Amino acid sequence: MAEKITVLGAGSWGMAIAQLLARNGHQVKLWEFDPGEFDKLNRFRTIPSKLKDFRLPDSVGITNDLNAAVADASLIVLAVPSQSLRSALKTLGRLPVGVGIVNLAKGVETGTLKRMSEVIEGELKLPPDKIATLSGPSHAEEVVRDLPTTVVVAGKPEAFVVSLQEIFSSQFFRVYFCDDLIGVELGGALKNIIAIASGIADGLGMGDNTRGALITRGLAEITRLGLAMGAQTQTFAGLSGIGDLVTTCSSRHSRNRYVGERLGLGEKLVDILNDMSMVAEGVETTKSGYELAHNFSVEMPITTEVYRVLFEDKPARRAVEELMGRELKAEVWR
Repeated sequence: MAEKITVLGAGSWGMAIAQLLARNGHQVKLWEFDPGEFDKLNRFRTIPSKLKDFRLPDSVGITNDLNAAVADASLIVLAVPSQSLRSALKTLGRLPVGVGIVNLAKGVETGTLKRMSEVIEGELKLPPDKIATLSGPSHAEEVVRDLPTTVVVAGKPEAFVVSLQEIFSSQFFRVYFCDDLIGVELGGALKNIIAIASGIADGLGMGDNTRGALITRGLAEITRLGLAMGAQTQTFAGLSGIGDLVTTCSSRHSRNRYVGERLGLGEKLVDILNDMSMVAEGVETTKSGYELAHNFSVEMPITTEVYRVLFEDKPARRAVEELMGRELKAEVWR
């Protein structure tokens, strides 16, 4: 049955999901807050700087009126960057009774250290059984080209996430479900820190061995923190864990890996970010990951070194040297 779905945020992922849902037969509205970007959407049915060689289906409605966008929605998909999510939610008026929320943002809010579902629940006063997160290895540039993609949607109860699985799944976009919302959100957020580390290694001219080490040991520290925060071990062996981690650390589409690569080449963070048209979620999430590691007394050496490179101006090569020179120990995951 066709649903009335509103996608908030017309970044590359928001546009890709709007196309996917429209092709699945749903009535889709796409909201963009920025007047300049909204004008581009109206003129070109895309934002060329965010998604090249793409055009939204004519059936997708485009609006910059937030309350009109959600007024009759049965499902709201949040494709807003994690650090902007709370401010966007604060501007929402009364929501339709029974509306469900699907979050796409991959981050942990700085300052509060809250996961995105916690931000949503707190701001919208919705019950947890109406909030889910969709995550996994899913670059928008490939989804819009109908390249086979698999993701996971997490939440409770099972009936809710199964209904979302059916709404989002297509011939080219396969959706699994699970009940570990904590693990899926942390896996999707924290892997961006490791992707920055992978990019730094690329910029320094390091090789496949280095990337393999960062992915493996990065997964170990993400898993340690996840378990300390109540996640399930097996989640990190899944799509939102190792799946997303491998993809983001390796892909030319990864904004976080790109930031790291330019850092490894010796550029300054402020110059890199000023030069980008889209958000690299891992930069701010590194602050949150670093603080969470401290708060939960979890050892996260890669996260710590990325934090120092980003925010304490530590030379990238010295960070690698100190990681390699740490005390020798057994390979453990907990």
